[in-house]
Amino acid sequence: MKKILRYLRSSLGYLYVCFKWVILAALVGCVVGPFGAMFGLALNKATALRTADPRLIYLLPLGGLVIVFLYQHFDPDGGGSTNQIFVAVREHKPLSLRTAPLIFVTTVITHLFGGSSGREGAALLLGGSLSGQIGRRLQLEARDCRLMTMCGMAGAFSAVFGTPLAATVFTLEVVDVGSMQYAALLPCLISALIGVWISSGMGLAPTAFAVADYAAPTPGNLIRVLLLGLLLAALSIAFCEVIHAAPKLYKKLFPNAYLRVVVGGALIIALTTLLGTTDYNGAGANVIAAAVAGQAVPYAFLLKMLFTSITLGAGFKGGEIVPIFFTGATFGCAVAPLLGLAPGPSPLKWRETLPYVPFAALLCLLLPFVLRLCDAGDVPVLSGLLYPYLLLPVGAFCSALSLGKRQGFCPLYPVACAGFLFCFALLARLVSNVADTDMLPIAFLAALAGGLTGAALRRRRGGAGE
Repeated sequence: MKKILRYLRSSLGYLYVCFKWVILAALVGCVVGPFGAMFGLALNKATALRTADPRLIYLLPLGGLVIVFLYQHFDPDGGGSTNQIFVAVREHKPLSLRTAPLIFVTTVITHLFGGSSGREGAALLLGGSLSGQIGRRLQLEARDCRLMTMCGMAGAFSAVFGTPLAATVFTLEVVDVGSMQYAALLPCLISALIGVWISSGMGLAPTAFAVADYAAPTPGNLIRVLLLGLLLAALSIAFCEVIHAAPKLYKKLFPNAYLRVVVGGALIIALTTLLGTTDYNGAGANVIAAAVAGQAVPYAFLLKMLFTSITLGAGFKGGEIVPIFFTGATFGCAVAPLLGLAPGPSPLKWRETLPYVPFAALLCLLLPFVLRLCDAGDVPVLSGLLYPYLLLPVGAFCSALSLGKRQGFCPLYPVACAGFLFCFALLARLVSNVADTDMLPIAFLAALAGGLTGAALRRRRGGAGE
């Protein structure tokens, strides 16, 4: 009987906690949802005004002075960066209430006058500030205030972007990198759902991009997507390093905050005028849509990284995640055709090169190993003379010639020959001190010459196959 009573008490306790957080999460969603919607509508209006009158960009330095003044006089310790909300949650320190109006106004100023930044960081600060103060007014414990802050982050993020599931998962992941706060899953989801429901009712359309075509789920495409993922991971690391280095460089060159923001605004004006386009000002949702449709310029991701680092490093406000979306979308648009993921033939001719890759491995990886084993110890005639000066160049040239005559010039084949030979050199280095890397130019140039010759013969014959 005692066990049953203990079980009932425990169950009632869980039900009480669940009911408590359903009510609190709904309260947070009802509070931050309207503010998130107003923030999103204000940013849309600012973008529309800047698009209608591009001359507003010349007021960017003045807007920066206003931003610096507001933060130095009303929140000198906050800073208005995205990291501020993460630190507040991790250290159980609710944000002050003035954080919400400050980040609202300063982000709108940044977007109105052409600064390059996102909006999710501001949404997180807006929601986290309001919900944290609700927790303090209700005299909740520090742990519960932390959870309230997370609910506000999810609710505001969802209200601005219209993505409740993404807002929930994002909030759970970024607060403590490497761990998931599962206790916050239900409250954050409830707050996010209410937030997006309110914002849609207020007329804020969710952020969405139409995908007209996609690569077939084949094993080859899976490998290409994995390679693209590795490239995007490296690009993300580079983006983060640039974002973190920019404020340090600004402070080193311009110790005065007012001077920093004026210089940053002037640089954005100069770059925009030089490029003759406003694609890299603001969040850049139109360029993301163009990239999804395969119409972005190849260097757009580099310019967005430059514009965003200049803007945020100088002291303007906004988020970093939408610029990362911009960077990833435009980088993928530029690299996908090279990887063979875009519709139509790939400029690198992956599929055409693949049948010749085994021969390249045989010629540049297996054969030199066999000849090295067959060689006499003192005089390496086979691996030191016959292979690098006869077998390797002739084999690479003839195989590339055949490929070029069949498929045209395939730039990956010389790279494959040199790559396999480099692998052989690394492995051989473990057992000998011979500098086999000297053969890399021979393999690459012989395959390059063969491919170009074969492509020329193909064109001469009118593109007919062998």
